Amino acid sequence: MRIAYLYRFPIKGLTAEALKWTELEPGKCIPWDRAFALAQGDAGFNPAQPEHRRARLFMCGKESAKISLLRSSFDDHNGEIAILAPDGSSVTANGQSPEGRAAIGAFLTAYLGAEARGMPAFHHVAGYSFSDQRKQLISLISLNSLADYEAKVGGRRHRRRFRANIWFAGAAPWVEFNWIGREIQVGGARLRVTQRIGRCAATEVNPETAARDADPVAELRHLYGHTDLGVYAEVIEGGKCAVGDAIEMMQE
Repeated sequence: MRIAYLYRFPIKGLTAEALKWTELEPGKCIPWDRAFALAQGDAGFNPAQPEHRRARLFMCGKESAKISLLRSSFDDHNGEIAILAPDGSSVTANGQSPEGRAAIGAFLTAYLGAEARGMPAFHHVAGYSFSDQRKQLISLISLNSLADYEAKVGGRRHRRRFRANIWFAGAAPWVEFNWIGREIQVGGARLRVTQRIGRCAATEVNPETAARDADPVAELRHLYGHTDLGVYAEVIEGGKCAVGDAIEMMQE
């Protein structure tokens, strides 16, 4: 088994950024993964004391399909974030400065329009990830599991719907569900697989058109009797991992 694709998602809900390699640390997600987020006005998020909040309290695809049409990028050398809207309007600002976050927050709030609640604010807290999970984890999906699902449903379901950090090739479909509680070597890092990933309505959104043109939750339930695709894993030994690196099951 080998890593086929490696992604981070610097802004919660927005564009995936393909990586050639990354350095993993124990107990941490991929660096800069979900490092920024627009909190809705009713989120009650306090950056001075960050606590986990449900996904719906932030700008996310589950609540707002049209954010799939935004194109964002992040430069981790200087903190610059650039976001381009379908109408050609854009914002470029430093996501690590209060002034930059205010500018980005205003742009995203205007784009959301009626979907914005209260006074949204764009946040970044050093070392914090705006993940849907309380712990910082790595998400992995087998390309062959996706291919099996696509074959059975009779249509394409682009991997971008499922927003995984690591897509891997060379495994039997769905074998990753047998890894729960076990350790895997991913490049130079060691991970413990903790749980299956249950899917939600965010996967209904076509990442290329923003149309809700499929229902993976219902399809998975009908085809397999569950609504899961992929697994979460916790980094227990840090190290570098890169596209093409091997993924190996550790002996018990």
